[in-house]
Amino acid sequence: MDELKAILELTVMLVTDPRTVVLFCLLVSAAIIDVRSHRIPNRLVLAGLAFGLVYSAFVPFWGKHGFLWSLGGAAIGFGVLFPFWLLRMMGAGDVKLMAAVGSLLGLQAIPMALLVSLATSSVFAIAFSLHKGKLREMLSNVGRMLRVGSIAMAMGAPVSMAQSGWESVGKLPFALPIAVGTIGTVVATHFGFL
Repeated sequence: MDELKAILELTVMLVTDPRTVVLFCLLVSAAIIDVRSHRIPNRLVLAGLAFGLVYSAFVPFWGKHGFLWSLGGAAIGFGVLFPFWLLRMMGAGDVKLMAAVGSLLGLQAIPMALLVSLATSSVFAIAFSLHKGKLREMLSNVGRMLRVGSIAMAMGAPVSMAQSGWESVGKLPFALPIAVGTIGTVVATHFGFL
């Protein structure tokens, strides 16, 4: 009985925290829009980013870890995914979404959310390619993109050169694995599984 009461208390804490509510709403909205239109609206991610920064200035994560903690989380979320955008492996909206997520999670939680989101995206990409019957093409494309794109970036050449000469296997709405990975990470951490 005490365990059930503790689970209920933790659940109430999770769903009544404004930062978490905004985060989950942002992620679910972005995922739905991205699945439908393959775009994530700037106004959506900018609203999430602004809320994360402003809210953290007035209500710190803990102690004195407020605005700068939120800004650092946004910078890490943006910075880690930015090279993937340069290599054209994801869209700019995905990078901006992870910056907004970082502002809402802060410095401590964003690394795990990034790691789980990237792992989730790999699983989604493999499942998507298997569904289309194009797993081999997808793996070949990723390997070539990483090799040629890295060389192009190192030489200062346009990264778009790294994308010529192969057929796309389709476009994965990356907001979906970001949402699944981040929400899963937040819930697992909140309940003590991570």
